Amino acid sequence: MTAETAAMLPALTIVLAAALWAIQAVGVQLECVDAVRAAARAAARGEPLDRVGDYVRSATRPGAQVIVSRDGERTTVNVSVEVRPAWGSSLPAVRVSASAVADTES
Repeated sequence: MTAETAAMLPALTIVLAAALWAIQAVGVQLECVDAVRAAARAAARGEPLDRVGDYVRSATRPGAQVIVSRDGERTTVNVSVEVRPAWGSSLPAVRVSASAVADTES
């Protein structure tokens, strides 16, 4: 039984690492969704677009790409973040994005 456990331990470690990375990506996704929802409401109320973009960057990860646009009817906020596992910086990143649309107030 000890030999089987020793043989399975590397596989279990890899599965655990992948699960933790997935949980991290889901957490970043939720941060992005919350940030763009609040930012779209603020931009629709008339907040300056630069300030809205700064708010989204401060509420998400430092390398977030934020696009805020407003026209006469709709305000749109998009954010995109690359997520890398903390334990494997050489691994490819997963891109997480979120967007929100609100009716522009007059």
